[in-house]
Amino acid sequence: MSQAQDTETVQEDGVIESVSGPVVTATDLDARMNDVVYVGDEGLMGEVIEIEGNSTTIQVYEETSGVGPGEPVENTGEPLSVDLGPGVLDAIYDGVQRPLDVLEEKMGTAFLDRGVDAPGIDFETEWEFTPTVDVGDSVDAGDIVGEVPETESITHKVMVPPDYEGGEVTSVESGEFTVDEVVVELDSGEEITMHQEWPVRQARPADTKETPTVPLVSGQRILDGLFPIAKGGTAAIPGPFGSGKTVTQHQLAKWADADIVVYVGCGERGNEMTEVIEDFPELEDPKTGKPLMSRTCLIANTSNMPVAARESCIYTGITIAEYFRDMGYDVALMADSTSRWAEAMREISSRLEEMPGEEGYPAYLAASLSEFYERAGKFQLMNGLEGSVTAIGAVSPPGGDFSEPVTQNTLRIVKTFWALDADLAERRHFPSINWNESYSLYRQQLDPWFRDNVSDDWPEVRQWAVDVLDEEDELQEIVQLVGKDALPEDQQLTLEVARYLREAWLQQNAFHDVDTYCEPKKTYRMLLAIKTFNDEAFDALEAGVPVEEIQDVDAVPRLNRMNTSDEWNEFIDELESDLKEQIRSLY
Repeated sequence: MSQAQDTETVQEDGVIESVSGPVVTATDLDARMNDVVYVGDEGLMGEVIEIEGNSTTIQVYEETSGVGPGEPVENTGEPLSVDLGPGVLDAIYDGVQRPLDVLEEKMGTAFLDRGVDAPGIDFETEWEFTPTVDVGDSVDAGDIVGEVPETESITHKVMVPPDYEGGEVTSVESGEFTVDEVVVELDSGEEITMHQEWPVRQARPADTKETPTVPLVSGQRILDGLFPIAKGGTAAIPGPFGSGKTVTQHQLAKWADADIVVYVGCGERGNEMTEVIEDFPELEDPKTGKPLMSRTCLIANTSNMPVAARESCIYTGITIAEYFRDMGYDVALMADSTSRWAEAMREISSRLEEMPGEEGYPAYLAASLSEFYERAGKFQLMNGLEGSVTAIGAVSPPGGDFSEPVTQNTLRIVKTFWALDADLAERRHFPSINWNESYSLYRQQLDPWFRDNVSDDWPEVRQWAVDVLDEEDELQEIVQLVGKDALPEDQQLTLEVARYLREAWLQQNAFHDVDTYCEPKKTYRMLLAIKTFNDEAFDALEAGVPVEEIQDVDAVPRLNRMNTSDEWNEFIDELESDLKEQIRSLY
């Protein structure tokens, strides 16, 4: 919530009538839907969610213990908004954009008291503003008027706010300014500063939404190789506890080739957010060599924080992502997890005594999920640039049951589905993404990019791998009944090839210095090496060589070392040569 507003905006008081957890009912409050209010003697932040006659229902973003009837409620008359400007990156916020480091300084302890406020960005820090417009230039809403070196990696572009009319530049400044000082004046009387406010529940406008055609390269072989996501796409990562949702999202946040990463920890365990906070400042951005935090914004709303703030943190994250999208950047938003967000909505809904939907979730669950994911996309912007927001949401279905409402409603919306499997996790196969249940609907529109930037035969080689894995899945049912040795030799060889696909290609070690990131060309070459083994092995089998002799070829086990080789190109060239030579020597 923007704290930059003057106290003069606070309007007449209402009075608390009842308190039920995070839901407070007030009377005599002159308010509109989604107005921000301050509740009780301690001034706890809340938001109006229902108005009926003289009775106003508020969801409070802080713990309400000790708040009672008769205490005052103050209305600001403004919706829940975020502060946007230089200083958003390399910051850690709670669910309503209060910077946690500033709150800790205020309190002198990591345990925060209720009613403590701080602006989302620092209004006292001066930033070096370099204008990109001159006096006499005409600018419209969304146009870029200047630049600020916000971090080592990112240049912050100062824009005309989307709700301005625009006009001719009459005055422009250059130098060091705070975010609320005027840097550009227009003949319409509008003044432009480096600071903007924007309501979190309202999507920022763009010109047109386009079909995404460039992949978000993640460096994870199973994602880039089999189930790619586009820049501007949507993806869901459902899975039971301990199956690797959080590590997968951490990997995406670390290695995805987005310009900006917004990581929303929505109701997850505190130690998982601690890991992000400790790791990211020490990691280098693979593209720039700068600290990873310099292109990252973290929103930490852990499981012990108030439930209502969990409901708002997703909107806070997507609004920040849209702001950087409007500068022409490609933004990746990680939401971990949307199930906790849905549970927060369920709790608020039940306290409002609304008619429950399936499993107690509100009837508008699907609409809320759609509203969030639809704000992702690749856009032609109002200023003529292109930008994108890629939304990747983890889902935590109880017991790993994918038929529960949050997973099913998410599946109707997203176009990429990475299904995590507890059985794979128990076998220590990570990432534990089930290749038989997962899918990507972006494959066809991304194939031209892979043909141009990796190899002409990328789609064909990928389809070969999919076919082998599908055949293995069918053969496993027979193996369970009669054993592997009872199969014909060609099917035994298929199972051996599929084993190397799983162990040498699909498995990836997130904690290995080399294997943690795999560029698309390496992903392709590793797959091609396994296909080389497949082709040579079946040629040998047709020539009468027993399958046991083919499996015992010295070069074959080296397929499992491709992933950890620094000089992978030379290693794979030598491996392919040895495979051909040694297998052909058998006949």
